[in-house]
Amino acid sequence: MKIRTHKELETYQLAFKSAVEIFNLSKNFPKEEKYSLTDQIRRSSRSVCANLAEAFRKRKYPKHFVSKLSDSEAEGAETQVWIDFAFEFDYITKEQFDILNDKYEKIIGKLVNMAAHPEKWGY
Repeated sequence: MKIRTHKELETYQLAFKSAVEIFNLSKNFPKEEKYSLTDQIRRSSRSVCANLAEAFRKRKYPKHFVSKLSDSEAEGAETQVWIDFAFEFDYITKEQFDILNDKYEKIIGKLVNMAAHPEKWGY
C-alpha cells in the first residue's frame, strides 16, 4: 500500500505522539521555565513533525527531501537535549526520561534511514 500523506508515516505518528506527551509533561514544569526549557522542548518536539511533513511534500526532489529530513533529525536531537535538562532538574522521572529518550532514538533512526534511501519515498 502506497503512503499518500505524512500522517500515514510511522515516523510521523511516533513523533506526533511524543510531542503531545512532552506537551503534557511540560505542563508541570516550574513557571520560571516557561520562556526557556518549556518553550524550547515544545517547539523542538513539534518541529520534528513539521519538518517531516515538509520533507514528505518535497519527496519528488531528493535533495530537498533529504535536507528537510536532516532538519527534522536535528530537531529530534535538540529535543533529546531538553529531555536531558528536564531529567537533570528533576522535572521528569527516570522512567519518563528513559521512555522519551528511547522514542527519540527510534525517531532519529527512522529519519536517518529515510534520508539514506530517498528513492523509496519518491513518486
